[in-house]
Amino acid sequence: MRILVREIVWTCALVALLTLVGCESRPLSIPPPDPNPMDRETYRIGVTDKLQISVWKNPELEVTVPVRPDGKISFPLLDDVQAEGLQVMELKEILTRELAEYITAPDVTVVVVEMNSQFVSVIGSVGANTRIQLTRDLRVLEAIATAGGFTTFADKDNIRIVRRGEAGQEVEYRFDYDAYIKGKAPGTNIVLRHGDMIIVPE
Repeated sequence: MRILVREIVWTCALVALLTLVGCESRPLSIPPPDPNPMDRETYRIGVTDKLQISVWKNPELEVTVPVRPDGKISFPLLDDVQAEGLQVMELKEILTRELAEYITAPDVTVVVVEMNSQFVSVIGSVGANTRIQLTRDLRVLEAIATAGGFTTFADKDNIRIVRRGEAGQEVEYRFDYDAYIKGKAPGTNIVLRHGDMIIVPE
């Protein structure tokens, strides 16, 4: 009897230990707070973005160009110019410096007219699996609505938002639609970030 009790205690302890280890290795899933506007990173140009570039008093140098898969744009007089990964002001400075060889004191303006490189994906039991461009703050419910809403058999209480962290690890957040609608899960309708994937299971 004493041996049996000892085995039971050992088994319970082992289960508890394995559970603890599993929890420690699982990414944190506490919903992140809304981003602070003062802490936002300056936008960096990405592949497939569309840029409008003009040079004051030089209408022949006004162009609207996409950022090619190689990260470059084509611009008159300069041919190929690296754009991917640069902030708008950084690209403006590069163009101004390069154009100074051809134009006296060029006044360059760079505008991102289409931010196609920033997106989130919605897949699973929704109207249409889709990729949504991030041109402003977008939350989980709005993204699902944009994807056509839930299908008939969607498991609305077990929605997952998968996000890749700074170190490359995946972090998973959960969204319970019914609980949120009833006011029982505040803060879970999070603001999405570039690369987030929303998974709606059946």
